[in-house]
Amino acid sequence: MAPSEADAGAEAGAEAEAEAEAEAEAEHIRGFAARLGLPGLVDVHTHFMPRNVLDKVWAYFDSAGPLTGRPWPITYREEEQRRVELLREFGVRAFTSMLYPHKPGMAGWLNDWAADFAARVPDCLHTATFFPEPGAADDVRRALDRGARVFKAHVQVGAYDPNDPLLDAVWGTLEEAGTPVVIHCGSGPAPGPYTGPGPIGRLLARHPRLRLVVAHMGMPEYGDFLDLAERYEHVHLDTTMAFTDFSEGLAPFPVTAAGTELKRLDGLRERILLGTDFPNIPYPYGHQLDALERLGLGDDWLRAVCHDNGARLFRLRTPE
Repeated sequence: MAPSEADAGAEAGAEAEAEAEAEAEAEHIRGFAARLGLPGLVDVHTHFMPRNVLDKVWAYFDSAGPLTGRPWPITYREEEQRRVELLREFGVRAFTSMLYPHKPGMAGWLNDWAADFAARVPDCLHTATFFPEPGAADDVRRALDRGARVFKAHVQVGAYDPNDPLLDAVWGTLEEAGTPVVIHCGSGPAPGPYTGPGPIGRLLARHPRLRLVVAHMGMPEYGDFLDLAERYEHVHLDTTMAFTDFSEGLAPFPVTAAGTELKRLDGLRERILLGTDFPNIPYPYGHQLDALERLGLGDDWLRAVCHDNGARLFRLRTPE
């Protein structure tokens, strides 16, 4: 066999193996939902953004080793359409396009892109964002008028105080609208000047009806953000990367012999939402589901977290 024929055969074999692995993964994830009697999954923390921005995000994770002390490979480094197809193959019936600015002047055009993406991809919950700058409230009102159903705020990457006066009207508008805001405010994977429970606690004291969804369960300040969720009835937490082998090696969820922390998770079952960080995760998507199941909180808890809470929060129609 000529070298070119051998290379072509090896390439075809590798492609067939990859396709088989992808299908096996999809069957595993769909099987998880089917066993629980769910029509699919609702994932409130997935990332879709303009390619030039995503490339920079991926470059950040490629260099994240020094921050975390371990490599952070992107498992789903695929083109946009393939990433959408993968979530559909996994049985994810609703997901988000979490995107965020790191400087003034970005939020407006990111929101334009996100509105277009949601129009092209109807199973994506129309996502928007903001930054503390003059005109931020106008950006938020414009996004709401265009149909935004969830916002993303990234206190760590943006390096801003959520109590910045430039955001006062933003929080007031979102509180009045009752629109959820997924907010990365914990200090993982590396602390920022305004991360941690303190700034968010002060924000909630001023805006107690805000529907904040604390990303990553507030990792690594789990207990403090559980406190806030227990204190404020509209505060939710998403599971993004929490409880996985990767995160347990960096910032383990504190489980004592008495199991008090797991009881708190159970008590908050109606306000914990499935999030994964797809595609920027260093392990297969299904591992997040396996990590939740091994907590041992039962099928009712899994049903609530992986589908029902998100479906209720975003008023998703029940599939016929």
